[in-house]
Amino acid sequence: MAILQGKLFFPECERRLESYDVVYFHDGEKIDKRRADIEVILIYGTPGGEQLTKLMDELPNLKAIVNHGVGVNHIDLEAAKARGIKVSNTPDCLNAAVAEMAFALLLAAARHVVTGNARSHDPTYTRLQPNWHGTEVSGSAIGIVGMGRIGMEIAQRARAFNMKIFYHNRKRRSVEEEATVKATYCEELNALLGQVDFVVVMVPGGEATRKLFKWEQFCAMKETAYFVNVSRGTVVDQDALVRALNEKRIAGAALDVTDPEPLPPDHPLLRMENVLITPHLGSATTRTRRKMFDVCMENVDAALQNKELPNRLV
Repeated sequence: MAILQGKLFFPECERRLESYDVVYFHDGEKIDKRRADIEVILIYGTPGGEQLTKLMDELPNLKAIVNHGVGVNHIDLEAAKARGIKVSNTPDCLNAAVAEMAFALLLAAARHVVTGNARSHDPTYTRLQPNWHGTEVSGSAIGIVGMGRIGMEIAQRARAFNMKIFYHNRKRRSVEEEATVKATYCEELNALLGQVDFVVVMVPGGEATRKLFKWEQFCAMKETAYFVNVSRGTVVDQDALVRALNEKRIAGAALDVTDPEPLPPDHPLLRMENVLITPHLGSATTRTRRKMFDVCMENVDAALQNKELPNRLV
């Protein structure tokens, strides 16, 4: 039995794998020699879809692909299903952490936390500019695009700030669920965009959401509004975002995800003072990452024991 995986973050996770016969993604020669032994792929990170599909064809006894994360747009689920390969992910583990990250970015952008910090550390900065004002979050309107589990967690935090909550989703939530966070459903995305001060995107990646936010969507937003993306970089037409920021169609952006990750060093988004970018830190807390690994190992053990995967997708 063998597991392919990426580099792990915690020594205790490495120790837990000592009882398994482990082959690493980067060790292509060993993979080639051990093809018949490999039964589970444990993904820690997001290797390209083509690489995984190729492995599905090359590993004759592959039973499962266990993904350390919720998003699986880097896995060809149909290809796995056609080959009888099970796929699992780690739902619910990271809901709170990602929602926290969304609000951290929202607050930091609204109140100029990062630029303010930079100016405070600048020895040439001697006095506060009296007209350098941020946007007050409390009582403002938030638009959540993608009201799944994490979207609901974001809405709960918005309620704590007494925000007016609007949301757009493929499927409307129940009246009872809307009532718990006092959220208003908008069937049309652009109708939502024109009403809110903050747009927070929390949709899955993949072709269905590729470039969901284009020039038209940024033009539909208020000129004073902020765009926050904690889903996938592919959801955004980044050229349109750059143009919207340059032409002051929106006030600013806060991005935990980009396309690609990281951005090339000469990318215009990296030179804009009203843009915050973090390196995909949504689930990056010690508690959450350990919980995600625990769920992964439950699925790995189930696959190796020919049992049903607790978090099976296909």
